[in-house]
Amino acid sequence: MCDASDYAVGAVLGQRIEKHFWPIHYASKTMNQVEANYTTTEKEMLAVVYAFKKFRSCLIMNKSIVYTDHPALKYLFAKKDAKALLLRWILLLQEFDFKVIDTRGAENYAADHFSRLKNPYENIFDPKEINETFPLESLNKVAHKDP
Repeated sequence: MCDASDYAVGAVLGQRIEKHFWPIHYASKTMNQVEANYTTTEKEMLAVVYAFKKFRSCLIMNKSIVYTDHPALKYLFAKKDAKALLLRWILLLQEFDFKVIDTRGAENYAADHFSRLKNPYENIFDPKEINETFPLESLNKVAHKDP
């Protein structure tokens, strides 16, 4: 499963056993400034390329299925006049034996969570405002666990 958002890509390596998907490995990464400016199709393709690079040792000699919520990817692999970046990625993926299946976003839940960051460029080391005023009733409940 692969998914992309405005800031990140996510992927889940798994296997299907008796109609149930069992995850093996999760991966995600935030995009750099250049990747964040990609079109939606380029971002979704970036997620697929990232997944195959990340899980290469598991996928290289095996048949695999890519589940994505972006139906255009299914037809992109047959297209001959795409952008140079997309063609380069298609060439990279030709060493793998896979097919692309488009799913609804609701069915792509595992990869969807990895790609949904609010603001990954926010500095976590910036000072945060801390609310230090608590009513005495709240502190009493925390300290004594009143029923």
